[in-house]
Amino acid sequence: MTAIFKREFKAYFRTPIGYIVLAAYFLFLGIYFSLIYSYGSPDLSSLLLAMSVVVTFTVPVLTMRLMSEDRRQKTDQVLLTSPVKLQGIVLGKFFAAFCVYAIGFAPTVVFEIIVSRYVAVNIFSYIYSLCGMLLLGAALISIGMLISSLTESPVISAILTLVVNILVLYMSSFSSMVKISWISAVISKAAFISAVESFGENILSIPDIIYFLSITAAFLFLCVRSLERRRWA
Repeated sequence: MTAIFKREFKAYFRTPIGYIVLAAYFLFLGIYFSLIYSYGSPDLSSLLLAMSVVVTFTVPVLTMRLMSEDRRQKTDQVLLTSPVKLQGIVLGKFFAAFCVYAIGFAPTVVFEIIVSRYVAVNIFSYIYSLCGMLLLGAALISIGMLISSLTESPVISAILTLVVNILVLYMSSFSSMVKISWISAVISKAAFISAVESFGENILSIPDIIYFLSITAAFLFLCVRSLERRRWA
């Protein structure tokens, strides 16, 4: 797993992908911080939650080549026939993408220090919101990896992942279309954005943590099964 992680993490910075994604994160974080700073707000949770829109569009770029590129270049045959466990391959690629994603939020630590020099801050509100965004990223990356494993085209993978991201994040917007009340309530509650927003309410929600971790584990498991099917094919 370590070798796969190192290879994939370095690959992000041998191509423009890693720089483009981090540049987008740093740009929008800077814009959002300048806005809340100008309004005199000491709470960075709103900044972090606002990044969910950026995450929706950048995660597909992070995951589009993770599996599909190996399949397109036929290098996946080497991986699938090597003694490396499939779980190690999937986890190595997942943690490489997740680390790049997490680095994108590193400036928020500096922002919190800057704000704390002038006013009293609620550090737990920041930590909870950051945890929510990291868990959201982990879930979306696992979904993107599964989609990437099902196609040879990184472009198709990115488009499909973007569509799925929009659906799972904002499905609560479509819940009103469902006439059955309990199904509508389930759809609204299952929306990723609803779970993320709960972290911004200064509450460490254990059910929401379990929800995101379960989604991540389920899609990584499906990704392993997808590779296993191709290995035996």
